[in-house]
Order: sequence, then C-alpha cells, then structure tokens
Amino acid sequence: MARSTARKRALNTLYEADEKSQDFLSLLEERKVRPGAQTPLPAYAVTIVEGVAEHRRDIDEALQTHSTRWPLSRMHAIDRNILRIAAWEMLYNPEVPDKVAIDEALSLAKTLSDADAPSFIHGVLSALEQEKDEHQARREQADRIAALADAEADADVSDDESDKAKAEVVTSEPVSSEDAHADSESESAASGSEGGESGQVPDHTVDQSAPSLDQLKLTLPEELTSDVDRPSGN
Repeated sequence: MARSTARKRALNTLYEADEKSQDFLSLLEERKVRPGAQTPLPAYAVTIVEGVAEHRRDIDEALQTHSTRWPLSRMHAIDRNILRIAAWEMLYNPEVPDKVAIDEALSLAKTLSDADAPSFIHGVLSALEQEKDEHQARREQADRIAALADAEADADVSDDESDKAKAEVVTSEPVSSEDAHADSESESAASGSEGGESGQVPDHTVDQSAPSLDQLKLTLPEELTSDVDRPSGN
C-alpha cells in the first residue's frame, strides 16, 4: 500500500510538470519544500520522479516504439505519465517485478483515466515486457559506445596536454656551458674575420727573449781581423 501511494504522488508531480511544460526535477524540488495540503512526498515517490527524469529520453523512446495507436506526444498527460512510471520500474528498478509494475499502472489508469485507458496501457506495457531484454541490450550497447567515445576524447585531450608540456620544457630548457662556450668562440671567430676584412693590422707582441742589437757581437775570421788592424802601406 505504501508504494501504491508513492506511485500516485509521483504521478501527481509528473502530470503537473507535464501540463505546465516544466522540468520534472524543478517541480519536484518545489514539492519537497511546499507539498501543499498533502503530507511530504514519500521517499519512493521522489525516487520515481528522479528516475523518470534521468531516463526520460530512453523511456519515451521505448514507449513510442510499442505504442501503435497513439504517438506519445498525443497521449493524454495522465496516460503518458502512468506509462513512464511503469516503464521506469520495468527497465530500471529490478526490485519491482514486471507484473507488479503493470498491475499498478492499470490500477492508476482505472482510477484516474478514461474507460479505454487500461486496455491501451496494458497493450503497450505487455509489448515492452516481451522486448525488454532486447531494449536493455540496445541501451547497454549505446552506453558502451558512449563510454568509448568519452575515453577517446579524454585520450585526445591528454595527448594534447602532453605535447604542450613537452613544448614548454624545450622552450624553457637552459643553454649548457659547452653550447655557450661554442657560441662564444663562433662569435669571436666571426669578429676576427670582420676585423681582417676591414684592413686593420693586428698587433704583434715583441718576443722579449730575443737579444738586442747592442748585445750582438760580430766575430770576424782571424785573417780578416789582421787585415783590418794592419796599417796601410801608403
């Protein structure tokens, strides 16, 4: 009985949000704070609304697939949200058997909708039950594809960040002393080459170890010396 009441309270919230074209979770937060004349929302009612809001796209797609009489957008808002609650319990809440979810949906339809609603809702949910495994397999495959796409995107971002970090390291790497010395010698050689081309004579350092002219003595052979010292016969 407690869960039946929670389903009805969840239906009230979903129906009101649907009629107002308001976000499910937005209205849920309002009803948590201001439940009106009623008692606070049961925990399971909150769980239903949050679950339907989270999986609304997949739920609506599954219901549309199995609704042969009316498109989802043309269904009465009460019927549409009864189906959403039952579909969420069948596809996303393993604690609730499919038969219980269908019976609870039929009970709500008999109480709150028109005479034709129960048979229509029963047909849609029975078809969903029969192809539940196939639907879940498609959903799991879509989740795997999405996960792979996210992983590839993360890998691309990681590679870009790694390349950027390597580029920053190369740019900021200091010049080694050997490279600096080689650059200095190259600059010196280039400077010397420019000086020679401009016609400047390079300075030569005098070798201080060489003897001066005063220190040199001219030594003549003896025969020449006697001729020099001999007085002239004239």
